[in-house]
Amino acid sequence: MKLPSFKNFFVSIFLLLSISSAFAQQKKFEAPVLSDSNSWSVIMLPDPQTYQKFARNQPLFELMTAWVSENIDRLKIKLVMCTGDLVEQNEMINPDGTTANQPSKSQWESVSRAFGRLDGKVPYMLAAGNHDYGYNNISTRNSNYNKYFPVDKNFLTQKGIREVALNAENIPSLENAAYEFTSPQGRKFLLLTLEFAPRDTVLNWAKSTVAQEKYKNHTAIVLTHSYLNTKNEQIEKENYKIAEGNYGAAIWHKLVQPSSNIQLVFSGHIGAPDNAREHVGFRQDKNAAGKKVSQMVFNAQAMGGGWYGNGGDGWLRMLEFLPDGKTIKVKTFSPFFAISPTTQQFAWRTEAYDQFEFSID
Repeated sequence: MKLPSFKNFFVSIFLLLSISSAFAQQKKFEAPVLSDSNSWSVIMLPDPQTYQKFARNQPLFELMTAWVSENIDRLKIKLVMCTGDLVEQNEMINPDGTTANQPSKSQWESVSRAFGRLDGKVPYMLAAGNHDYGYNNISTRNSNYNKYFPVDKNFLTQKGIREVALNAENIPSLENAAYEFTSPQGRKFLLLTLEFAPRDTVLNWAKSTVAQEKYKNHTAIVLTHSYLNTKNEQIEKENYKIAEGNYGAAIWHKLVQPSSNIQLVFSGHIGAPDNAREHVGFRQDKNAAGKKVSQMVFNAQAMGGGWYGNGGDGWLRMLEFLPDGKTIKVKTFSPFFAISPTTQQFAWRTEAYDQFEFSID
């Protein structure tokens, strides 16, 4: 009998070990949990526009909000944020079938239906992005946002609304609103949503709102669509056809930096095909009161096949607020990959820019 060569023997052993390692890796999958039982969390959903513009993708975003709904109690989710561009086109009647195969009415109905899974279960605040205005991108500030996300859509959101500003159509809407909530440890927060490239009147409203005596001890959060670029820089300028608008740097100088209690800024907007790093950013600066302001951008819309792919591979972020009242742990997770044992090994992104922690004063 011919014995196997040592070379073939070691190749076989290597293959067996590789297969065993792959199986072991799959077995190691763990669903998201709080690192401390006294923590609480906020879920951050990236731009959902690519999920909405194709009929085949719409169920994927609904899977994400369904996952959030199922985990409200286990992860002690107090709030859901979305970075905007809820749809790809605000007022498109005839899609070309290539860049989109759903008219705007279907896109708005789809994203409204997906968030409907959270109605009455957890509050959510949604930024309005450039694609939520005009025809297929912002050229005017007309939007269907208020039609599909009126203040009374989710009574839990409505309960927390404290201040509302007028949109460009002179209608009070959640495009520019202030939402109040209190952590389990008693820390008071005030979350402000700001329209895409907010007008000076909106920044002035936001600045005067956070400066009110009743909010002076709140930790203020700004949620807006466009703020940081992939180099972690505040965006100076974008070439959209609107007469008036403020981007990241201007938002910082006119609103965030002069305010003593704004300590968190969240945004989306940026991305590059199948490049996770090009969808994210983070920086910290000091405001006028010397407090640290943490600024984070998170998006995923061009993951999973680029601008015309599956919408973003189901990626979302879980922000765990530890009971010390200062530390926030960031994790990046995909319910889409996690739903099947075949793909669970891909359900976490653990690069330094996707899994980290920071603190607030």
